[in-house]
Amino acid sequence: MILDHRGQPYAAAATVDPIYEGSDIGGRMSFWGLSGVGPNAALAAGGATLRYRARTTRRNNLLVSGAVDSYVSNLVGTDISPSWDLDNQEQKQELQDAWERSAHEMDYYGSVDFYGLQEQVASSMVVDGECLSRFITLGKYSGNFIPFQVQNLEADHLDENYSGVAANGNEIKLGIEWATPGRRAAYHLWDDHPGENFLSNRNSERRRVLASDIAHTFRPLRPGQQRGGSFLSSLLSKLYEIDQYDDAEVVRKKTAAMWGGFFYNDFPGVKPTDKPRTSALEPGTFQTLTGGWKVAFSEPADVGANYEVFMKTQFRMIARGLGITYEQLTGDLSDVNFSSLRAGLIEFRRLCEMIRVRTLVSQFTRPTVLRWLKVGMLSGAFKTISMQEYLANPYRFQRINFIPQAWDYVSPVDDRIAEQMDIRNGLTTREERVMLRGRSVDKIDRANSERNAIVDSLGLVYDSDPRKTQKSGAMQKAELAAGGEYKK
Repeated sequence: MILDHRGQPYAAAATVDPIYEGSDIGGRMSFWGLSGVGPNAALAAGGATLRYRARTTRRNNLLVSGAVDSYVSNLVGTDISPSWDLDNQEQKQELQDAWERSAHEMDYYGSVDFYGLQEQVASSMVVDGECLSRFITLGKYSGNFIPFQVQNLEADHLDENYSGVAANGNEIKLGIEWATPGRRAAYHLWDDHPGENFLSNRNSERRRVLASDIAHTFRPLRPGQQRGGSFLSSLLSKLYEIDQYDDAEVVRKKTAAMWGGFFYNDFPGVKPTDKPRTSALEPGTFQTLTGGWKVAFSEPADVGANYEVFMKTQFRMIARGLGITYEQLTGDLSDVNFSSLRAGLIEFRRLCEMIRVRTLVSQFTRPTVLRWLKVGMLSGAFKTISMQEYLANPYRFQRINFIPQAWDYVSPVDDRIAEQMDIRNGLTTREERVMLRGRSVDKIDRANSERNAIVDSLGLVYDSDPRKTQKSGAMQKAELAAGGEYKK
């Protein structure tokens, strides 16, 4: 019985039908399971299984493999590079040059540069749901320009089933040690990947690594979520079934096509004189049959007109669940026009920008750059920045813009005109537009200044020089003076 605020029972009719249909637990809704499991308990119960199945799906499903590559290429591209926002140009240039030099020697395994590490992190986040990156300060004589490297670790190093209380009294949940409910103290990591213990002669041990030495990259979709789940989680069942269905269709067609025909005898009680052999057909072949045998040619049923429609519908659902477009998933551009393609790309790129800024930059790229900066200061690698100046205002050197590789224009001419209009109308700045194109305005300005000086010294005038030519290509109103200089 349900009572109102006066303690009186509601009318019987009100207790029969739920206020929300989705909350009904009777009738056809009675088989819809309910679960109030929290975000971390859900991952503890099935996180590893989801991870293993997602990896298997990526390895064996060509569409998923391509979709993950498309996702990662749009999240990272060639790089997401730091650009320091400093007024002191000498300090800014030193930091930029030092970073470019260090980026090539930052991988602990020596396989990729820093931007390759970004690709690994993004790929692991999409497939596994998370990636762990360990900051390692090297010795004085390591040979690195700045003694700092990053070791990317798969999520398997952090056991989601390891929970309890540490010796210091801190609580451990899913392998993460918490000093307080809101502050990570340490990560308890296996030395070796649990799936590769057989490759090592030593016994793998679980070690406590300070949380300050770990960048943990994952997309927290629920408040309080401490570990990440695969982007493929909601799609794995459908992907598995669709893959099996498609394989079955291929095998059925292959099996049917292998049979050219069949010999048969339709006279009951009559035994043929000779049994024909299974024969391979060649062009122009005539097979002689002995008495009592007949031949029927195989006519396998076609896959049917519904196959393509059915598969397209399934692929669209999969693409929507993953967050990419159908065209990116399948490579099929047969049914798109410019407007639909542009609308799909805009939606997908907005999602990528959100994940890139809120997750990939916030949780991995920025913490890595700040640790690199700190190690560089402690090692005395920077000549234009003193330790006293850094300690007096470290935030001044932590103002960093992270510039991704620019996406290609969807409509090159129209998009460039729109950019120019925004700049001229004061809706944005030239520097902001250059950053969105994945480049540094300082580098462009220096390159233009140096090139203009060379061109002027040679007395050359190019149609692309807005100082001396109009947009139409006509000369600006100027007089050529001695020495090849133009004066108004």
